[in-house]
Amino acid sequence: MEPIKVTFLGTSGSVPQKDKNFASAVITLSGSNLLFDCPEGNQRQLMKSNVSLMKIKNVFISHMHADHFLGLFGWIATMTLNDRRDKLTIFSPRGGKQKIQRIMKEIIKPSFEIEYKEVKTGIILKEENFSISAFALKHEIACFGFVFREKDKEGEFDRKKAEKLGIPPGPMYSKLIAGKKVKIGKKTFTKKDVMNYNKKRVGRKIVFVSDTRPINTTITKAMGADLLIHESSFLEDHQQNAIDSLHSTAREAANIAKKAKVKQLALFHFSARLDDVKEIQKEAKSVFTNSVVVKDFDEIKL
Repeated sequence: MEPIKVTFLGTSGSVPQKDKNFASAVITLSGSNLLFDCPEGNQRQLMKSNVSLMKIKNVFISHMHADHFLGLFGWIATMTLNDRRDKLTIFSPRGGKQKIQRIMKEIIKPSFEIEYKEVKTGIILKEENFSISAFALKHEIACFGFVFREKDKEGEFDRKKAEKLGIPPGPMYSKLIAGKKVKIGKKTFTKKDVMNYNKKRVGRKIVFVSDTRPINTTITKAMGADLLIHESSFLEDHQQNAIDSLHSTAREAANIAKKAKVKQLALFHFSARLDDVKEIQKEAKSVFTNSVVVKDFDEIKL
């Protein structure tokens, strides 16, 4: 099974910190690099990571607060200087396209095509082996969480089965795997005749949640996820700050993880007043044992 890698480019919320850039992450699978939020300083974080800044084709902006999208412009300028030709698709909430284009018009003429797509509830990107869907969060402005879902594996082609049935190696195998019928003599074979369904598995799921108060929708969307990445701007001692600013505490994020029965919780997006990793971890682990406080450039492999 090919690993899925999550690279945390930054873990701070609202303002950068001496040891933390603004919150952002990349999910990598089969050569696809999916960027979630692109704050100020993100291109430098990419340069210091194992992810090529030139090889990201899709970026998902959770909401149009400056600390979640201002990094687009320097990054695009650098890729233009490096003569990028591959198309970049930017997913952003309603009005994001106009805001981004207005700033771009003044400072950059990209060397490559940029496609803009509006983030709406439901599936927003569907590839051969994964999909990305969005759901509404609770914040000051329109803000979305994202669900990365790997395609379920229905099983594996069983060559021995095919050979026993007298199906010769070659193009017929490809046709059967593609779901087409194959006729040999008077017999007709289908995909189910040559598959080993004992090797099926459910696709892995990762949920990315930026600025929000804890909501039931997150529990529903994150149910059974392999990894929940959830903002943790405050500790419980400052819950009123979280309520007033429409953010979450470490304990609240852990409660979401527990109720959603996820396998692992990664906490990020920390307020500048959260400088004690042990305290954040202690608060989260008291509710959900498999909680981890991530640092810039940490990687989680699934």
